Amino acid sequence: MNWIDLIGIVPAVIFPTATLLQVVHLHRVQDATGVSALSWSAFAMGNLALYIYTEKYLEWQAMIGMLGTALLQLYLIALILHYQKNRRNSVAGVDK
Repeated sequence: MNWIDLIGIVPAVIFPTATLLQVVHLHRVQDATGVSALSWSAFAMGNLALYIYTEKYLEWQAMIGMLGTALLQLYLIALILHYQKNRRNSVAGVDK
């Protein structure tokens, strides 16, 4: 393994970990106030585009760091939208 492969481990660990921290936080507080679905959508699109651009389709660093993170971000976006909908419904007095 050369130094470029080793450097590739950094985003493969940091990107999904950062996204997972946001997912865990949302699950704990069950409120997406201040969390932007649009920003996380941009991050997900960026990760998918970067995965295609790098052409390292079968390297685990790319698969976890970019594809895995993008999948986590899609889940995170769904959570944000779910909690925002619940908040709007509770403010409007609609049952969940």
